[in-house]
Amino acid sequence: MKVRIIRYAVTLIIVALASLAALTLYRQYLADPWTRDGQVRANVVGIAPRVSGPVVRVAVHDNQQVKKGDLLFEIDPADFAARVDVANGQLLNAEANLKQREQDLGRQSDLYRKDVSAQQDYQNAQDAYQAAQAQVASAKANLELARLNLSYTKLLAPVDGYITNMNTSPGTWVSAGQQLTALVDTNSFWIAAYFKETQLPRIQPGQKARITMMGYRRQPFTGTVRSVGWGIFVLDGSARSATDLLPSVNPTIDWIRLPQRFPVRIQVEGETPVPLRIGQTISVSIMPESEKGHTQNSQSAQP
Repeated sequence: MKVRIIRYAVTLIIVALASLAALTLYRQYLADPWTRDGQVRANVVGIAPRVSGPVVRVAVHDNQQVKKGDLLFEIDPADFAARVDVANGQLLNAEANLKQREQDLGRQSDLYRKDVSAQQDYQNAQDAYQAAQAQVASAKANLELARLNLSYTKLLAPVDGYITNMNTSPGTWVSAGQQLTALVDTNSFWIAAYFKETQLPRIQPGQKARITMMGYRRQPFTGTVRSVGWGIFVLDGSARSATDLLPSVNPTIDWIRLPQRFPVRIQVEGETPVPLRIGQTISVSIMPESEKGHTQNSQSAQP
């Protein structure tokens, strides 16, 4: 009798533990979504010259931090400075021609009013004056273009960031539009966390997320869900031209049917254990609404 009672008790305990484990897993898996499939992302600006020529100066080194407006590279400006001089001379010549045509028009106007000159001569003088005006406008545009090309010989940082993957040395010939290096925008870091489609109903923009980095599990930091991806690359039965711009996400092996995973964009808040770098492995846990409200109330209570 006692043995039977003990067996029943053990069975009930096992069933209770299994139910508790199932409830806990359900809460962690569906009620409070989490994933270990996350990465640090940031906008990468490709640095490419707008003019062609040999590099005469490299002002930065690989993995250097730069500020917006800092000099990165300089292309030999000699040819472009000469073109500015040529364009300036063409403008002076066009202005002199315009002055001459203006004087001719003035004389033809006086003669035409006195019926000394034919109407055709007067109209020809008008046409020549207008053509000279157009030549001056064109010469000014050419001069402005030459000055712009001269200014393009200096490549400046368009944003604050980190130079990376740089393999350019002085003397290298570069072509317009050819990317020389990459600039990681420091103001654009965010977390791409991939959640299964069964978890998406529990994730809404504005929710708080607890983020941990690989190797720093005891130093979590917070973030805010900004958006949930509206599409991923479909491998079967889709036209590549229509889906090439969508992220390609491999489904994880989970039972028989493989749920698709969608990227969730999370904005980092506060300090991180180490500086963020593109590609770092991240784990993300979406905070429950109660904890979110508690966090907001704590923040509003702070002076």
